[in-house]
Amino acid sequence: MNFPLYIAKRYIFSRSKNNAINIINYIASMGIIVGTMALFVVLSVFSGLKVFSLSFTNEIDPDLKITNTLGKSFLLTPDQENQIKHIDGVASYTKIIEERVLFLFKDKQQVTYLKGVDKNYPVVNNIKKKLFNGEWLKPDTYQVVIGYGIAQDFSLGILDFENPLQIFAPKPGKGAFENPDEAFNKTEVLPVGIYSISEDLDSKYVFADLGLAQELLMYKPNQISGIEFHLKENANENAIKLQLQNIFKNKITLKNRAQLNESLYKMLNTENIVVYLIFTLVIIVALFNLVGALIMMILEKKGNLKTLFNLGTEINTIRKIFLLQGTLLSVFGGIIGLILGIILVLLQQQYELIMITPTLAYPVVFTAENVFIVLGTIVSLGFVASLIASSRVSKKLLD
Repeated sequence: MNFPLYIAKRYIFSRSKNNAINIINYIASMGIIVGTMALFVVLSVFSGLKVFSLSFTNEIDPDLKITNTLGKSFLLTPDQENQIKHIDGVASYTKIIEERVLFLFKDKQQVTYLKGVDKNYPVVNNIKKKLFNGEWLKPDTYQVVIGYGIAQDFSLGILDFENPLQIFAPKPGKGAFENPDEAFNKTEVLPVGIYSISEDLDSKYVFADLGLAQELLMYKPNQISGIEFHLKENANENAIKLQLQNIFKNKITLKNRAQLNESLYKMLNTENIVVYLIFTLVIIVALFNLVGALIMMILEKKGNLKTLFNLGTEINTIRKIFLLQGTLLSVFGGIIGLILGIILVLLQQQYELIMITPTLAYPVVFTAENVFIVLGTIVSLGFVASLIASSRVSKKLLD
């Protein structure tokens, strides 16, 4: 039998004759349990908030997006499109045009993005689920779908035949125009639907037919600004990227959903790290109780330790007893705290106990990653705290 482990377990489960030491041990154990539970719950909440925040962009962002590296647009040849259709792992794709233009309605105006899309766009991006009112636009028409934010800014409804929405796009080319009206292409469109995703996105895009956007921007029939892809489940993204780069001779920029929202991902990850560090600091403070409890145990068992030393037990072996005792306390406390934290998270997921608004519960997500992070943190810090406390055992103390 491992002698230090045997003694360490005896010290953990036996009560001290000194009631003050028992109280200190209880406080240390409760500090570990509560700290573990709090860290796990907070990480689960931030995982939920991350999923909740990204759910808005996931509705409108593709799995993969192509844009031109050298300019705003590029020409898609029939041969290139045929090669794209035969790429293994691509479920569907849609050709798009994005350009900032001026929108005018009655006496109000706003500059935002016109997004020309083909008939496959609702297949690649399930935008129809986010329609707040009306219907999706029909191909080869002058219909548009606007965001809820733009509808509010313009006080604009759908199917207003008497007051069409006007779009002004600058004509391509160089030089100045004598008449400012000649500098813009103009068209009138009919809003037939309103989408609602998030406050930012609701004011960002006005969706129109791809042909209308090409006509307004004076593009060629095969001239587009990007291609968006919906990939099959478990598709090899890197292999698909490599094939696309070969098709377009490395003249394109490829971004996945995370890269399209790089700033949002960075912000959410930074917040997660900051919260983890703050609660880790709280656990470190709580583990000072463990250090104190072990030192008090060392002083109380001084007579027994002296007997072990006189019988030939080495100082390092005696230190190992308290190192194991503290580490085991951290492990047991961490497991109990994790169990309590998991129960709270699952209850919140199932019964929505805590609400942000009357209709929106605090989002939480249970992940195995958070379990390993919390347990690893508690055991590592508990080991360090135990190492510090066990170093108090010395030959001078036993003499």
